[in-house]
Amino acid sequence: MIAPDPALRNRCAIVGAGNSRLGQVPGSSSLDLLAEAIGNALEDAGLRLTDVDGLITRGPDDAYCHHQQIGERLGLNARFSTSLDNGGASQILAVALAVMAINAGLASTVVCGYGRNAWSRTHSSAAARVKNQTRPDDQHDQEFGPEYGYFGAVAAHAFGAQRHMHEFGTTREDFAAIAMGFRDHATRNPAAQMQKLLSREDYFNAREIVSPFGLFDCSLRSDGAGAVIVTSAGCARDLKSHPVLIRGFGSHNNLTGWFSGDNMIRTGAIQSGDAAYRMAGIGPAEVDTVQLYDCFTYMVLVQLEDYGFCRKGEGGAFVRSGALRLGGRLPANTSGGQLSEAHVEGMLQIVEGVRQLRGEYPKERQVTDAEIALISGHGGNQVCHSTLILQRA
Repeated sequence: MIAPDPALRNRCAIVGAGNSRLGQVPGSSSLDLLAEAIGNALEDAGLRLTDVDGLITRGPDDAYCHHQQIGERLGLNARFSTSLDNGGASQILAVALAVMAINAGLASTVVCGYGRNAWSRTHSSAAARVKNQTRPDDQHDQEFGPEYGYFGAVAAHAFGAQRHMHEFGTTREDFAAIAMGFRDHATRNPAAQMQKLLSREDYFNAREIVSPFGLFDCSLRSDGAGAVIVTSAGCARDLKSHPVLIRGFGSHNNLTGWFSGDNMIRTGAIQSGDAAYRMAGIGPAEVDTVQLYDCFTYMVLVQLEDYGFCRKGEGGAFVRSGALRLGGRLPANTSGGQLSEAHVEGMLQIVEGVRQLRGEYPKERQVTDAEIALISGHGGNQVCHSTLILQRA
């Protein structure tokens, strides 16, 4: 397995992290929210916009040259800038690309960010609410799709969940353990979209969306944005915030398609995670917390297996054991994740990983003695995957 150059290990650090208002922010565009998040990340780092010479972003699926749009909004010229298009895998790729750009001399301080106004978009009219999609119609596959009841990411991941249940005996009780655990974490996070504890009865009484998924198996529709600032480890020592080192990263893309072979139950997290572990020089046993791309409960379970935290087919028992809870073996999605904090395509998982490793939360929300965090990104028609490993400096 080829991995990114270990010489890049800990050469760069995240020195600022910020988010915008989350949840329902009517009247705000994705650019408004991202500008807010970037401003908060700069303040966190003790930097000014004039200190930034790199910009890597992702915006709504229909945005063209998104980095130009946010650069104009901010009033920023950059030596290096681009937009990424790997769906939920893009945000970690932005951090990896920032490291590579800095080490190639293309930039010295890079802002990585993502913003969306998905709640506002899907609640702009009755028709928009029924369609509940954020991509334009011309970006959706049409043949053998809507006319057969196949709508978007929920149905695609539901096929994967059904396959995993068939192959390994996974049950909805396993999915419920994930949904309830992450909701408990969200109630400790005052910025989270969902603030009410989720009981087992709530979970099983919720309306069905696409079998086997009920309402609480599905991530939220959210307005929100997040941003982080990457610079060299040397420069990081001189800034006001406690830096978090970028120890490893990896990516893998099963471009043959979601339904090809075993891609639904053995995802790109296997190869992406292996590359990140090799670059970082560690294995799963050394990870203290994970912030996983939880677009659906099933994706949490399958990633836990694919990253080596348990054997393939044993994810159900692992999550039922309470391992993912604060105080458990592997505290996961400690802000509530996309299931209960807000769905900002994985960007908030990076922000949360940084904050946990800084140890800046009150005791009831803090992972004790967290040194290493693994963060995942997943998307691009379900087949793109990225992995980030961070270390407390």
